[in-house]
Amino acid sequence: MAAARRLYRRRPSRIWFLAALFVALVAARWAWDRWRPVADPHFVPPPSDKCRYVVERVIDGDTLLVRAADGEPHDPAAPRQFRLRLLGIDCPETVHPDRPIEPWGPEATAFTSDFVQDRTLRLVYDRRRTDNYDRYLAYVYVDERLLNEELVRSGLAVVKTFPGDSESVARRLRAAEKEARENARGVWSGPP
Repeated sequence: MAAARRLYRRRPSRIWFLAALFVALVAARWAWDRWRPVADPHFVPPPSDKCRYVVERVIDGDTLLVRAADGEPHDPAAPRQFRLRLLGIDCPETVHPDRPIEPWGPEATAFTSDFVQDRTLRLVYDRRRTDNYDRYLAYVYVDERLLNEELVRSGLAVVKTFPGDSESVARRLRAAEKEARENARGVWSGPP
């Protein structure tokens, strides 16, 4: 009789142990499925920063439509033509669907057009590669001049950085903005 009581007492603890083990395994599987790295079937590798690019069209002061220059090595999986947003700055709007053309917007677009016309671009990426509109984000160099910085220095853009952006480039952009503000250039001088 005592052996039967011991057996009866052991069964519930075994059942609880097996139930807890089952729940732990289910939770582990759920966590694995939720957080394991999964290849996105729609992922497109970013354009190479080793390639030179040319501008197809200037959309506005801080947005370009670019493509790989002819003869440049190009990853066939990466987009050959794509929209590019200048990183770390914000120009007045000229083509926003919900807003009118802002003061200094056409001047920023003209400045960018003149700066990149018939030239090749070198792109330098930061930690953030795309924005909410699926545009690639980059610092754009023409020869050794940084377009992002030149727009700010001319007073045709304001600095707009985010945590994680390059601090050294952010310092350059803030110094250019300070210079434009002190000399009352562009947006710092009032409406055109």
